[in-house]
Amino acid sequence: MNPAALQRIALDVAAARSVPQVLAQVVSGVAAEPGVAMARIWMIGPGDQCDTCLLADECTWRERCLHLAASAGASRVDPARDWQALDGRFRRFPMGVRKVGRIASTGEPLLLSVEHDDGWLVDPEWARDEGLRCFAGQPLKFRDEVIGVLAVFARSDIDAQAFDWLRTFADHAAVAVANARAFEEVQHLREQLELERDYLRAELVDARAFAGIVGDSPAVRAMLTHIERVAPTDATVLVVGESGTGKELVASAIHEHSARAARPLVRVNCAAVPRDLFESEFFGHVRGAFTGATSDRKGRFQVADGGTLFLDEVGEIPLELQGKLLRVLQEGQFSPVGSDRAVSVDVRLVAATNRDLSQAVAEGSFREDLYYRLSVFPVNVPPLRARMQDVPALAMHFLRQLTSRRAAPSPVLRRRDVAALTAYHWPGNVRELQNVIERAVILASSDRLHFDLADSASARAHQGEVPGKTQALGNNGGRSDAPSRDFLTEDERVARLRADIRAALHAADGKLSGPGGAAELLGLRPSTLSSRMRALGMKRPR
Repeated sequence: MNPAALQRIALDVAAARSVPQVLAQVVSGVAAEPGVAMARIWMIGPGDQCDTCLLADECTWRERCLHLAASAGASRVDPARDWQALDGRFRRFPMGVRKVGRIASTGEPLLLSVEHDDGWLVDPEWARDEGLRCFAGQPLKFRDEVIGVLAVFARSDIDAQAFDWLRTFADHAAVAVANARAFEEVQHLREQLELERDYLRAELVDARAFAGIVGDSPAVRAMLTHIERVAPTDATVLVVGESGTGKELVASAIHEHSARAARPLVRVNCAAVPRDLFESEFFGHVRGAFTGATSDRKGRFQVADGGTLFLDEVGEIPLELQGKLLRVLQEGQFSPVGSDRAVSVDVRLVAATNRDLSQAVAEGSFREDLYYRLSVFPVNVPPLRARMQDVPALAMHFLRQLTSRRAAPSPVLRRRDVAALTAYHWPGNVRELQNVIERAVILASSDRLHFDLADSASARAHQGEVPGKTQALGNNGGRSDAPSRDFLTEDERVARLRADIRAALHAADGKLSGPGGAAELLGLRPSTLSSRMRALGMKRPR
């Protein structure tokens, strides 16, 4: 063993950043030296192949054993034979068994001659045919702990000096392995944090529409009592309510008042996930699992490990995937797509739906056992029409949100504005109220708000007016029959959005950003407004 060569190999190994790369460079570098037939490294790991291990009968402690982790060399008898394979007869060595196991258990190196074989060779005929003369085994130690064994099978003698150099080299290799493990852990944590950051950013974008659960009606107080009771537990919660009622806020409140608040709340809109990507989205995949899977990817369950997973529109999960979701909830384990490795997670699940899942069960589109597993503790979110006394507070809340960055005087809610808002039946719930306030702020003249509400027979009846005689107040101060946004077609929505942007640009004299600009009037970032204008094919006025 050439000391200079070992130093060169050690320098190459020190630059490696993954454990497999470190181990591969160690054995390939040593095996390339003149006189070396084979170099192998076994790393200490959990006992995992006891039923098939050829040395199981000699094993007395099955909690840990040596795992063959790297191998290199060339056969003299059969040059085509693959000595890099890790699935051979000695892929596992029990601790303390044979010479390799003894090195691991004692931490002492061994230098043995084939000519003076005392029974340590399992296959003396193989050693003779390959021309082996000696075996050198060195423990891989890091901070006085044995983490593995480096074994060298040589066709030439290894003297005491070369053996000492091999000892030093093994110490360097052990440090490189420890550094690579630390680097991999840092990389893993960095990727986890980046995933959590991305998901949390998406959550913040969604959360900007609501600053919190606003209201003091009996229906809201009852809902908050349920949240307060269930949040500190790990019980699965099913949030039930119509679209636009704020089910996401309920999920956030449950997470924030739980012991998992310091960990991520990861949201999945099940209605927005393509059917063929559900499994990958939930459980992740490994490289090569399917066309386009160029790298490993963690699923939402892994990102939410230790935290809360919020499944919005849970009724949209395909029937064929519901069984796997149920198993994860029951066992806390799953396998990524393309892998047979079980991954364990600790996730608290909150699901939400605007569907009648019991009816879906009766129709056969939703599993009954999953339904009962999800609805351990149901929380009902009341529609806005069941909490009309909260409308003024909600309107003020949205108005403050939308006008906080305006340079112009902020509009105020007048008594007749509140009367108009509380008279309307709000089929789109809180989300529709927010949209109406936002549109009124954009189109406000001075400090006056004009609300674009649908013509509602129920609203007129509530005001004691005769149907057909009075129409809802329009955005131009007159009367309008304009329908609510929730009932517009997609083309009508696009046309209205164009009109809103044109109105804001006109009010800002064509100024896009800065104080008093169209972006500020619309409550948007300038970059967001620019991207929306590009998507709509609108050009900035000159």
